[in-house]
Amino acid sequence: MNFEGTAHRYGRDVDTDVIIPARYLNTSDPGELAQHCLEDLDQNFIKTVQPGDIIVAEENFGCGSSREHAPVALSAAGVSVVIAKSFARIFYRNAINTGLPIMECPEAVEGISAGDRVAVDAGSGRIVNETTGASWQAEPFPPFIQEIIECGGLVERTRHQLARSTHE
Repeated sequence: MNFEGTAHRYGRDVDTDVIIPARYLNTSDPGELAQHCLEDLDQNFIKTVQPGDIIVAEENFGCGSSREHAPVALSAAGVSVVIAKSFARIFYRNAINTGLPIMECPEAVEGISAGDRVAVDAGSGRIVNETTGASWQAEPFPPFIQEIIECGGLVERTRHQLARSTHE
């Protein structure tokens, strides 16, 4: 699982209501959610984000309510991975369950600026700032979490497992 993109940098306590404001929760369509992703924090985000881009944030990313819409909106907007100093526990689980890779690495957050090109090998945990040449080691995902992410989330992984078991 390798990702490469431009860093979008945010501070601490980015809550789920900022990631996808509650006024848009009348839909579960990922494309519609993506159009409003982070609009109350960064009005230019949806105009500038490109497929594969990476969010880099301080502590407690994804705090607030337990809405699954937040990681879905980020993925649908084109975010390939989120690197933060720490994540709210429920967001961490929702991100994995919906197939959005997230990595905790305080040192990388300190060394990545907005606009830097960043490469991530989620399988090994290696993060490289291609702009500066600096690199860091995050904790890699265990194989079962890698499988969930590679399948596109927990529901898709379960579908794959059920399909395999009926063919055996």
